Amino acid sequence: MNAVIDNTDRKLDLHEILQWLEQDGMVSADNAHMLRTVAIGKEYDSKHPLVLIAERSWVDLRDEHKSLTLEALTVWLSEKVQLPYLRIDPLKIEVSKVTGLMSYAYAARFNVLPVKVEGDVVTVATAQPFEREWEQELSRIKNKTFELVVANPDDIARYLLEFYTVSKSVTGAQDDKKHGHGNLTNLESLMELGRAGKLDANDQHVVNIVDWLLQYAFDQRASDIHLEPRREQGNVRFRIDGVMHQVYQIPTTVMAAVSSRIKILARMDVAEKRRPQDGRLKTRTPEGQEVELRLSTMPTAFGEKLVMRIFDPEVLVRNFRELGFSNSDDQNWQSMISQPNGIILVTGPTGSGKTTTLYSTLKKLARPEVNVCTIEDPIELVEPSFNQMQVQQNIGLDFASGVRTLLRQDPDIIMIGEIRDMETADIAIQAALTGHLVLSTLHTNDAPSAITRMMDIGVPPYLIQSTVLGVMAQRLIRTLCPHCKQEIDIDDEVWKELVRPWKSKKPAKIFEPVGCLECRNTGYMGRMGVYEMFTFSEDIKHHVTEDCNISAIRQQALKEGMLPLRLSGAQKIANGQTTVAEVMRVAPPPIGD
Repeated sequence: MNAVIDNTDRKLDLHEILQWLEQDGMVSADNAHMLRTVAIGKEYDSKHPLVLIAERSWVDLRDEHKSLTLEALTVWLSEKVQLPYLRIDPLKIEVSKVTGLMSYAYAARFNVLPVKVEGDVVTVATAQPFEREWEQELSRIKNKTFELVVANPDDIARYLLEFYTVSKSVTGAQDDKKHGHGNLTNLESLMELGRAGKLDANDQHVVNIVDWLLQYAFDQRASDIHLEPRREQGNVRFRIDGVMHQVYQIPTTVMAAVSSRIKILARMDVAEKRRPQDGRLKTRTPEGQEVELRLSTMPTAFGEKLVMRIFDPEVLVRNFRELGFSNSDDQNWQSMISQPNGIILVTGPTGSGKTTTLYSTLKKLARPEVNVCTIEDPIELVEPSFNQMQVQQNIGLDFASGVRTLLRQDPDIIMIGEIRDMETADIAIQAALTGHLVLSTLHTNDAPSAITRMMDIGVPPYLIQSTVLGVMAQRLIRTLCPHCKQEIDIDDEVWKELVRPWKSKKPAKIFEPVGCLECRNTGYMGRMGVYEMFTFSEDIKHHVTEDCNISAIRQQALKEGMLPLRLSGAQKIANGQTTVAEVMRVAPPPIGD
């Protein structure tokens, strides 16, 4: 490929780019001629030449397996003009900083987007590398040096609108607050704001910010949105693949208005800021998919902290193998949930995927001939195929009284959000003894510890023996990005440390994270479960006594095929799905290690 170096201040046009593509053997002369012929008129003049070419869906003549997508063409252009290529990652851009460098009108006129400010050096993304008039003007005014990178023209246009709109909304809301133009925490004001719809520069400020925030979270695959007030600037953070990312900073006064807007959408008490509240709301992604969010507020020193948990509706249509079950895990779990009565316990810390496992299981069990009922605190995801009840402590509706109510509702299967005390445990056992299948959760580090936890609560050993069908502990681990993972050799000592004290054959190859554009240079994309599961065999029941020895139960479960969490993770490493470091981080070390 011959590089093009040209200092002429001009816009690239379609004719010139097609000529370069022909010279590089990527596009045929016939196709180039056809596009030159049809691409005439205002409709085509408004589009970037790379966009026009990408719309043709041509194949790269140098490699029939590669399409000339907009991203591929942008990479090619960056190499052609000898400028770095940048895939814009909005999470890495300090929006308030970059939008202060130039006005939206000016940036849109030249279709450039500032993406980084470091001292006197500003990095600017452009799709017109030869158009440099703006650079000379701004260098004089701002006294800064500009470095150019080439980026996808559609991304530049999109993030220009998003960043400048949200920045303008934050500034506008702050100004309104300063000058007393409307009290944004007032119920009527916010209801008026709620009439605005699509993100647009003319929409009112707070609605813009909320719309942008939700859409941004969906785009970035976030599982949680955190709004955290501080003395001057509140933080907006997303949890993506289990890791927190700083996204934006909003003045605390504006953040209070944003929180109030979200609380109204979730039908929460806007005036009450002194005590925690829970709520939920449903919205749609730009693609039209319904998404449910669970909200929780907490009073802090500087105002209300708001957390929104985003529930992926696709979770409930996944099978257990997609959740991370191995063949043996799948067989054991199917064997447990196919029993007509008894208790199945799922254990693990908060955020370990217990709810996803239980909901996927209930979805599978909820056939027309079966009555499935749940008691939850709170209801995580509203699912029409079963009957859900929420704990409400303020009116005396706790887990125990909720299960008593469910037992009068002619249920076949009952899910109890969590067994926290003897009263709840006792009613769950009564339900199992009277012919119901009961699923519930406990907070323990591993599966065998669930037995001693039940005994600590006060459940007699003989009732555990007669009702518990099996226990599963689980954790969520990040999975390697398939686009950039790299094969490496593993040190014997590292592998021994992972699987100690058990023996497990070292895999022939393992992979490590590298980082690429697709995974935002983290090396990971998505999460899956690792599981430790055992069924209550007769031999295990013999060990459940008043002077119960948890080590003996654990050894018996291992003898019967239970795979500890670390060995379950080791299987995922051997399959090329995750890394040693990730399993060591998530799965607890052996008890007594």
